[in-house]
Amino acid sequence: MRTASNATGPEPITPAAPRARAGLALGLLGVAGFSFTLPATRLAVADLDPWLVAFGRALIAGLLAAAYLAAVRAPLPTRAQWGRLAVVAAGVVFGFPLLTSLALVTGEAQHGAVVVALLPAATALAAVARAGERPGPLFWAAAVAGLAIVLTFTLAQSGGAVAVADVFLLGAIAACAVGYAEGGALSREIGGARTICWALIVALPLTTPIAVAGAATTGLHAGAGAWLGLAYVSVVSMFLGFFAWYAGLARGGVARVGQVQLLQPLMTFTWSGLILGEHVGPGTVLAAAGVLAAVVATQRARIATSYGQQACPPPRSSPRSPSPPRSRWSRASASRSSPPPSSSPSPTRSRA
Repeated sequence: MRTASNATGPEPITPAAPRARAGLALGLLGVAGFSFTLPATRLAVADLDPWLVAFGRALIAGLLAAAYLAAVRAPLPTRAQWGRLAVVAAGVVFGFPLLTSLALVTGEAQHGAVVVALLPAATALAAVARAGERPGPLFWAAAVAGLAIVLTFTLAQSGGAVAVADVFLLGAIAACAVGYAEGGALSREIGGARTICWALIVALPLTTPIAVAGAATTGLHAGAGAWLGLAYVSVVSMFLGFFAWYAGLARGGVARVGQVQLLQPLMTFTWSGLILGEHVGPGTVLAAAGVLAAVVATQRARIATSYGQQACPPPRSSPRSPSPPRSRWSRASASRSSPPPSSSPSPTRSRA
C-alpha cells in the first residue's frame, strides 16, 4: 500500500482509523471554505455578469492550477484518467459555478443554501451509482423525504410555482454531486490537489474564450465588493478549497466525509446574515433542519449497508507476503498425504 507524504499526494484505497479522522478534518476545512461560496457569488453577480463570474473564476483558478502543476512537476494523467477528469470538470468547473451564478441573480444566498443542503445526499447517490452498490430501503426513503422537504420549501417561497432559480440550483446539485464522487475516487490515484488542478486545465480551452468574451461584451465596471466576491470564488471556492476537500474524500471515503457538508448550510446562513444582511426566517431554519435530518439518515443508512465495500474495505494481502514457517511434523504429514507421481509409479515389493 502506498503512503502519501502530504495531504495532497496520492491516497491509498483503505484508510485506517487515523487517516479516516484526518479525512474528516480535511473535509471540514474544505466545507468551511465552500460555505462562503454562495454569499461571495451573490456579491459578485450584483455588478458582474453571471457568465463572466462563472467562467472567470474557472479561468483564474486554471491559471493558478497551471502554476502549481509546473511547480511540483506533476506527471501527465493516463488516458483513462483524462476521461474521468473531464467528468470532474463538467461537474465542478462548469455545471455548479454556472448554474449557481444564474440562480443567485434573482435568488438569495440563504434560499440557495437550503436547496444545496441536498448535496450530501446527491453525492452519496452518485457514489452509490459509481460503485454499483445496492442500498437498502432506509436510504431511498430518507432521500425521497429530503427531496420532498426541499420541494415544499421552494414552492412555499415562490407562491406555489417553481422558480427558475430553483431549477438552476437543483441542476447545480446534480452536476456537483457527480463531480464530487468522481473526483473523490480519482484523488485516491493522483491526489486531491492534482485532481482539481488537472480538471481546471481540461476546462481551460472552453473557460478562457467564454470569460474573455464575457469581459469584452459586458464590461468590467464593478464595485469593490463584486471584485472581492469574484476573488474568493476563484481562489478559495474553485482552487484551494478542493485541495482539502478531495484529499478528505480520498482519505475518509466519499460517504463518510460527505457528512461534513451538513454544516455548510448553517455556515452559509451565518455569512448571509453577517455579510449580506439577509434575514433568516423561521421557515428557512425549519426547512434546513428537516433537510439535514434526512441527509443524516441517508448517509448513515448507506454506510450501514455498504460499509465493508465503500468506507473501509478489508485490506488486500500483499502478493509478496512470505508464507508461515512449517514444522517438520507438518512437512512429514504433507509428504504422506500427497500421492506419488503417476508417471513413475513405485513397484510393489513383496516381503520374503
